Amino acid sequence: MTAPREEEPESPRRGPQQRKQVLLRLDPLVHEALARWAADELRSANAQIEFLLRRALAEAGRLPGEAGPIPRRGRPPRGPEAQ
Repeated sequence: MTAPREEEPESPRRGPQQRKQVLLRLDPLVHEALARWAADELRSANAQIEFLLRRALAEAGRLPGEAGPIPRRGRPPRGPEAQ
């Protein structure tokens, strides 16, 4: 006799906080150029890649409408009481 199979809980839809991780292989010179560009714009290389991909998708008319904005990183903006 086998034990009753427990149903797996439904996986919740991916929320805005969960990010998809991918492995990306780049030519070292391309990565260096990307890292310099990212530093010039005060972004990480990862954030620069996402920024560029989103811009390319938007220009091609392929950015999904439900894609949220790029999450803001770093220190939150100062409130009016701090000024």
